[in-house]
Parts: sequence; structure tokens; C-alpha cells
Amino acid sequence: MRLSCWARAGREASVASLASGAESYEKMRLSCLARAGREASIASLASGAESFWESIGMTRYAAFLRGVSPMNLKMPVLQRALEEDGFTEVKTLLSSGNVVFSGRRMSDSAIENKLVATIEKNVRKTFGVIVRSIAELQTLLDAEPYKAFRLPAGSKRVVTFLRAAPADAVQLPPALHGARIWTVRGRDALSSYVHSDKGPVFMTLIEKTFGKDVTTRTWDTVSKVAKAGAG
Repeated sequence: MRLSCWARAGREASVASLASGAESYEKMRLSCLARAGREASIASLASGAESFWESIGMTRYAAFLRGVSPMNLKMPVLQRALEEDGFTEVKTLLSSGNVVFSGRRMSDSAIENKLVATIEKNVRKTFGVIVRSIAELQTLLDAEPYKAFRLPAGSKRVVTFLRAAPADAVQLPPALHGARIWTVRGRDALSSYVHSDKGPVFMTLIEKTFGKDVTTRTWDTVSKVAKAGAG
């Protein structure tokens, strides 16, 4: 399938280059591999074999942008920005700056820097970006870490993505108005809150504990992102 895909990409690229010179061979090859990935992923998962994406040196990622709303960045604009810079299988979710895509296997920091540059170039705006692989997100979800704690009734679970795991043990603050940081799991902080008239108290706790160079999503949003990235 892989060799067939490259051959097909070569034929397509040759025709395109003769006709208009508009699209590079490499971009078309990656697009072809992405199409092949859709066809092969179900069979690979069913047989327990190495995933197709990993076998061709690509990874499924999720990027979480900080400070995004429908007022400052439309999701179709974000999707086009990534596609124009060669990211494939791009999907956006909700309106808070969540996007899944396929890309060459690199360090998270390298992917984050590339995304920031891509958005700055194509959208003329700057947002903080934190990346996780879809596999990492699924591992977190499968662990069901909140089961270890007794959350108050009506709690909303939230995950805060950190750029790096804390070097030292974090002194977690006490609960405040129904909000609490329960634990830090590697590069992820797990919190919960209940709605109150005090406002987003949980965000105050998070920023005082980890600073502002983080981004937070609800547990439900993380689950939706992982599902979209695996599909």
C-alpha cells in the first residue's frame, strides 16, 4: 500500500506540475499517505499491528491553543492555516482552539514552534500552543485518574496541559469554593470545580500554581479530541 501510494502521488504530482506547477511532490505524497492511513488504520488496529501512521514516520497530534474564542479566531481559518503549511488530516473541534492533525514525528516543542509560526504567518495572530499525541491523550483517558479521588457532587473535571513535568514536587493549594487541583500526572494537572457565584475560581488556583503558560480543557473536551484524532 505504501509503495502504491507513493507511485500514485508521483503520477498525480507529475500531471499537476506539467499543468500548473502549483503543488509540490512532497505535499501531494503526504496527502496520499494520509488517505492511505484512513484505509489502513482500521485493519492495523484490528490485528494489533503497529499503527500505519507510526510505520511511515508520522504521528497523530492534538494541539490546544490558549486564549482562543470565536471572536479572535475562526476554526475554518485555523484549519486552512495548518493545511497550507503541509499538515494533513486536519480537523478542528468546538470553538476554543482544539485541532487534530497528522505530522512528521518530532518533539512536542518542535511541533509547537512550527504551529505558532504557521498561525503567525497565515493568520497574523499569536497564540500559545501546547501539543500532545493522540496516543498520550488516550493513555490519560484510559487511566481514569479521577477514580482515585472523591469529587464533590456536580463537579466538572478539567485537565491543564503543562509544557513540561514539574522538576520538583508541586505543593498543591487547598480547595477553594468548590475548586481543587487533585494531582499532577506528568505534564498534566487534574482538577475539578463546581459552579459557584465566585466565578472561575479553578483558573485562579491553576495560574497561581503553574503560571499562565498552560492551557486547560474539560475532561469531556479531551475525550472528544482523542476520539476525533483516532478517527
